Amino acid sequence: MRIKINVTGVVQGVGFRPFIYRIAIKHNLNGFVKNKGDAGVEILLEGKQKNIASFISELKTNLPPLAQIYDIITTKIKGNNQYTDFRIEKSSLKTKLFGSIIPPDIAICDSCLNELRDPKNHRHNYFFITCTDCGPRFTIIEKLPYDRVNTTMSTFPLIGKCKKDYFNSKNRRFHAQTVACSDCGPEVYLVSNDGTLLYQKNPIHEAGKLISEGSIVAIKGLGGFHLASSSSKISPLKRLRTVKHRTSKPFAIMAKNIETAKNLTEINSKEEALLKSPSRPIVLLNKKTKAKISPLVAPNLHNLGIMLPYTALHHMLFDKTSDEAFVMTSANPPNQPIIKDNEEAQKKLNKVVDYFLFHNRKIANRCDDSVLRVHGNNSVFIRRSRGYSPKPIILKEKTKLNVLGIGGELNITSCILSGNKAFISQHIGDVENIETRNFLEKATNHLIRLTNSKIDIIVCDLHPKFITTQIAKDLSNKNGWDLVQLQHHHSHIAGLMVEHSINEIVGIVCDGYGYGINGEAWGGEIFLSVGKSNEIKRIGHLEKQPLIGGDLATRYPTRIVAGILNKEIDMSNWLLTNSKNLPYGETEAKLILHQMKSQINAIETTSCGRVLDAAAAILGICFERTYEGEPAIKLESVAIKGKDVLNLKPLFKNNSLLTTPLLLNVFNNKGRYSQKDLAYSVHKYLAEGLAELAINEAKEENIDYVGFSGGVACKIGKKIESEGLQFLVHRQIPPGDGGISFGQAVAGGFFSF
Repeated sequence: MRIKINVTGVVQGVGFRPFIYRIAIKHNLNGFVKNKGDAGVEILLEGKQKNIASFISELKTNLPPLAQIYDIITTKIKGNNQYTDFRIEKSSLKTKLFGSIIPPDIAICDSCLNELRDPKNHRHNYFFITCTDCGPRFTIIEKLPYDRVNTTMSTFPLIGKCKKDYFNSKNRRFHAQTVACSDCGPEVYLVSNDGTLLYQKNPIHEAGKLISEGSIVAIKGLGGFHLASSSSKISPLKRLRTVKHRTSKPFAIMAKNIETAKNLTEINSKEEALLKSPSRPIVLLNKKTKAKISPLVAPNLHNLGIMLPYTALHHMLFDKTSDEAFVMTSANPPNQPIIKDNEEAQKKLNKVVDYFLFHNRKIANRCDDSVLRVHGNNSVFIRRSRGYSPKPIILKEKTKLNVLGIGGELNITSCILSGNKAFISQHIGDVENIETRNFLEKATNHLIRLTNSKIDIIVCDLHPKFITTQIAKDLSNKNGWDLVQLQHHHSHIAGLMVEHSINEIVGIVCDGYGYGINGEAWGGEIFLSVGKSNEIKRIGHLEKQPLIGGDLATRYPTRIVAGILNKEIDMSNWLLTNSKNLPYGETEAKLILHQMKSQINAIETTSCGRVLDAAAAILGICFERTYEGEPAIKLESVAIKGKDVLNLKPLFKNNSLLTTPLLLNVFNNKGRYSQKDLAYSVHKYLAEGLAELAINEAKEENIDYVGFSGGVACKIGKKIESEGLQFLVHRQIPPGDGGISFGQAVAGGFFSF
């Protein structure tokens, strides 16, 4: 019997061909296995029917750890047997099927880590030790099929023991494309900031010592450079904040091991599993009060972003130092992508760092660390990138269209939908300059090639001035793709509906800003969506509030407070007293008073984020937004241990949740109650009010599902579930703007336009 099998899925770069080879030999079958140019695998089998049946059964049930099959297509072949053995053949460039993908980068496995620590092992203390079960994949692939020649390992030809391992079917590195050692693989070296090469027996150990002593070191990793410093010394952290232009934004911490992480933070079993998972994301964890970490790491926050080492290089950094945690933050100039090339790093960072820890393997695709947090038993993406991208999200529905979602403006990704698979790119960032725009276009084009996609529709935001809107129009005109513009919050709701495979929902969306219908500034909305139509009904929202000075108010929330409360009380004295919290002091305060009287440059918004910003300013928690969501994040940190002291029942007017009475109560009681209790009261009021609006509509329309999306978290779920409704949140994509491209793509594929 002869049979051909085409397999799609995560089947290249995961030891799949060696696995096929072994089970074919085990079942006495002849033929071949080879990679294809569409990231799939082709298998030809010759042998007895019962042996082939046993082979297929094992193929489905006994996969390598990182492999995942999406589809198996079998075809019987006529003719006589032609093979006398089974072999791994040279890869084919054919691109016929869609659905396979190169896997994400995977953290070093235990077997490689044990070899790293074994003085008798050939790869002892080799920083780039990998095997078929671990190491870089997405960040090294330049084109398909996934063979060494098509990766950035192509400049390191195999010799000696590595070559023997590669061709030994019993070895863990049999046909492992990243196999390397100190004799034939990438090299690591230490350089001072003036470009002087520092000859060291072990550059990585020396870099760890330098960090511990107070130096800032730029470290080249899998997907780009990190800036590393001590997590306890004040001086390097002050320098790092200055050079990164980050006065308050928290830095991530790399802990030596899980024990160190537990000494610094409170960790439950779900969080520990995430930290130790092959994806090795940054996990946001509640800080212990006596954690030996400088307050400069995460100023005025209750949590820390912790990750564990995910390469041999990271593990080795801690070998010769008593420090058990380093700051490890992405190396990028303000509002630009993470740096990935040695020359670029030396050019842009030579006045920022003291040393560079380089290696000579090129990074094909830059890729930032992923960030998650745990709510109850569920993990939530803050940023979905390294360790997860570009592995697709598998949906229950299929579309016949290939759709590209291009994202919004902040924290963006792009997303390709084909069939029942949504491929989300790595984190791109804020598209505010030519560097990030180029990164978006390059990353998207690369994703199109890797997924063998032929795009039919491109979907972008409704905002006419977003850079991504212009990119979408240019690509539509250039390639003949249909163009769809989708309202920002509609994308959030569409993503939530398709992720959970439902056709109707009352959806709550809370964020900082979304371009609404008729150009309004939305951000605290309730929608009714029934069926997969291009229309979504806005059924409720937060009270409209003025932004005195427009965008300036989003940066300096003192302006928001004045604009909101001046409707109820005279804010002149308060504003002048608090003018120190404005860049131009009393002069600016007087200008704001004039603007409030004349209503000059005072747009209105329903943004939930702006209400939280105002509360943070009233309570003296934060007066300037130096990073996205800062006032709201700091307000949450204060509220975490508070209780409701206002007991203010939600107030409504024409399906609008009033927020002026809330902020007025906070303002009038700020000397009577603690910050934490008033901060908690703010969250409780918003959560209960939004939930009540949603519950009433769901019951009136006989809808079972209420969902929440957006980047501003409120404590909504318990109230909704107490009313017998199902509460839905995102599980596989970020609820914030990092998930917008997914919502755009699935709306383009499944909704009628």
